[in-house]
Amino acid sequence: MENNANRYRVLLLEDEPIIGRAVSRTLINQGFAVDIAINGLIAKNKVDAHADYEFLIFDVKTPIMNGIQLYEYLELVHPELSNRVIFTTGDNLEIYTRQFLERVNRPCLSKPYTPTQLINLLREAFNMSASHL
Repeated sequence: MENNANRYRVLLLEDEPIIGRAVSRTLINQGFAVDIAINGLIAKNKVDAHADYEFLIFDVKTPIMNGIQLYEYLELVHPELSNRVIFTTGDNLEIYTRQFLERVNRPCLSKPYTPTQLINLLREAFNMSASHL
């Protein structure tokens, strides 16, 4: 799954700047190339322009277009990417969010999470050994 530059490409949809910087720094330190989008519309445009992301990390609640809406768009327009999505959320109690996450059966990290938890989830979700990350 590595691209020509020998780096995994990741799209991070995160509207909280502190979290976005921390996650981006963690991923870059692990050898990833990271694109950040602060809302779902920006992320959608990035996917449409470069549909070659190996991983997509979507915050469920973002402005303009949220992570759920973006995932549903992927299912229709870029279905090959929908199985590369990991969700993050601080909203585990809302029924709609829980039902959606159960329906799509994608990995999800509850906020707050640590960089180690994120890397471990990537490894588990995509059956990667430590040498791949």
